[in-house]
Amino acid sequence: MTALAATVGQRPPVVDEPAAPGLATLVRVELRKSWDTRAGRWLLVTIGLVLLAVVALLLFAGDEGDRRFAGYLAATQLPIGVLLPVLGVLLVTSEWSQRTALTTFALVPRRSRVLTAKLLASTLLAVLGMIAAVVVSAVGTALTPALGDAAADWSLTGAQVGQVLLVEVVFLLGGVAFGMLFLSSPLAIVLYLALPTVFNLLVTTVGALHWVRDWLDLSTTTLPMFLGELDGQGWLRLATSTALWVVLPIVVGWVRIERAEIS
Repeated sequence: MTALAATVGQRPPVVDEPAAPGLATLVRVELRKSWDTRAGRWLLVTIGLVLLAVVALLLFAGDEGDRRFAGYLAATQLPIGVLLPVLGVLLVTSEWSQRTALTTFALVPRRSRVLTAKLLASTLLAVLGMIAAVVVSAVGTALTPALGDAAADWSLTGAQVGQVLLVEVVFLLGGVAFGMLFLSSPLAIVLYLALPTVFNLLVTTVGALHWVRDWLDLSTTTLPMFLGELDGQGWLRLATSTALWVVLPIVVGWVRIERAEIS
């Protein structure tokens, strides 16, 4: 009887809950998601092919002054700046289009950790995009003497490398920001491409709005960075335009995802 009473009075054994995955693990998962889907895989292939096409076009038909390492690197930023942010959009919106958000946030209830991992993964994707651009540009520079009279010009400043990388990070995070804000792949992609274009046309056409273009148009404030020429007040203008097109959508989208009902 005493033994039975002692057994009844005992507390049930505590079962340890499985540890939540670390941030590094979540970042690796998000990186894998970027090429695990058919859309992401084909988008990466397309980016690689377009980079090769841009360098080939510059190699065979470009001006002699542009057929140098710095010129090739600057030219590759146009397709990267347009296509890579679409990958950032899909990194977020695919959770809803493929209905994996419920599983993702069930495994990691703290949504902020998942969103942080997506931002870090996007930054790493920008670094990989920069590496791809450098490799393709190096191939074009190496082939320049064989296909023309110009010697290979490998000159490249550290400022250009750093600023080009920063541009890629800003543009890619801009895609993530629009994905977080709208949670719909078609809507986010269309608006990401259309809104800045319409804004640029408006502030460029209307003379009274040129000051707005110089401070709030991201394509204008980042233009000197492709050659590593941003300095002085340009950094303040870059920060202002980035706050409008990247930081603000991330903040609003973050709050929306934190409060959204996942079903």
